[in-house]
Amino acid sequence: QVQLVESGGGLVQPGGSLRLSCAASGFAFSGHTMFWYRQAPGKERELVAMVLSNGMPVYYLDSVKGRFTASRDNDKNTVHLQMRSLNYEDTAVYYCYVNIDRPYWGQGTQVTVSS
Repeated sequence: QVQLVESGGGLVQPGGSLRLSCAASGFAFSGHTMFWYRQAPGKERELVAMVLSNGMPVYYLDSVKGRFTASRDNDKNTVHLQMRSLNYEDTAVYYCYVNIDRPYWGQGTQVTVSS
């Protein structure tokens, strides 16, 4: 079955960096666009980044442009989100997402930006 497992979240100070990873299994990873979403407390889930099957990132949320970089390794069935210059507004649960026959979500990884 399809599985998406995020990792790499944690507590970081403002201005710090984190690298999230999403390990995918159960489907033909290299043939699907992958997405990163996030959901902050009390807010709707929002799309953060989108990476095409060939590895090209084609979308970033305006507020993360220039700070976040999405990438993927099709040999390892993994998608990454490198996050730099983190600020308080980046605090959220970050989710990996793919749409195959239906939407699939990972369990999420918590990112907390706090001093």
